[in-house]
Amino acid sequence: MKRILDPLDEHILAELTANARIGHAELGAKVNLSRNAVRQRIERLERDGAIQGYTIRLGDSRRASSLISAVIFVYRYDRMRGADVLAGLRGIPEVVQCEVLSGEFDLMLRVNAASPERVHMVWKEIAGMSGVENTVTSFVLSAEH
Repeated sequence: MKRILDPLDEHILAELTANARIGHAELGAKVNLSRNAVRQRIERLERDGAIQGYTIRLGDSRRASSLISAVIFVYRYDRMRGADVLAGLRGIPEVVQCEVLSGEFDLMLRVNAASPERVHMVWKEIAGMSGVENTVTSFVLSAEH
């Protein structure tokens, strides 16, 4: 039986995908777990097949091509003093692009996540940030390169 990944597992996978060489202690600090708890979760993810090797080859349901992309437009309360929002966004591994805009919106974010539920959790984190007034989110249906 395949185990459903919880948000902490998803966060660990996102951090390992960004940096497969990250140490357990540093990873623990990023996901708010002890070094030992991170080690145990990684071992379980390996046993369950979510991690299939030390180069972080994600299992079939976690492949990069299956990532869900979304664009989040952010309105800040004060666009001239909104550096705290930008600093907070740097701590979210699923935020892969951040553009500061002129015009109606203040920021445009590109979010890549393993599931729509994870996009929702990232959106909740961003919407709850001090300095964020409002957001508009759109899921990417297709991308032309």
